[in-house]
Amino acid sequence: MSALPCAALAQTPSTNPSGDTPFNAMAIARDEADACRAPKASADLAETAYLRNGYRAILRILIAEEALASETCTCLLDQFTWDQALDALPRFQTSDNPRLPFKVLDLYAQADALEAQVVEACAE
Repeated sequence: MSALPCAALAQTPSTNPSGDTPFNAMAIARDEADACRAPKASADLAETAYLRNGYRAILRILIAEEALASETCTCLLDQFTWDQALDALPRFQTSDNPRLPFKVLDLYAQADALEAQVVEACAE
């Protein structure tokens, strides 16, 4: 794999403490590496943070698997949707309990391991 940057333009927020600057505009901008990270799922996706975190981990897994399969080092985040993470649930489901259908910590570990493989492959 060739090492291609995961590039995205991040708007630099204002650090000018003028009275006209909204508080959220003074936040620290995401760096390039964060620009390609799966965002937090919105509350509309699932009613609990546990489920939303699980779907985010599934999305990370799907993206990393595709990067490894296609041998690409570019950011694939824009090619995936939350619906794909929801559709992939049966593959990751470990329980019939609708409130705890998977083990989030196991999904995190799997996503971290796959992302590490992508980083390693792209460094070669």
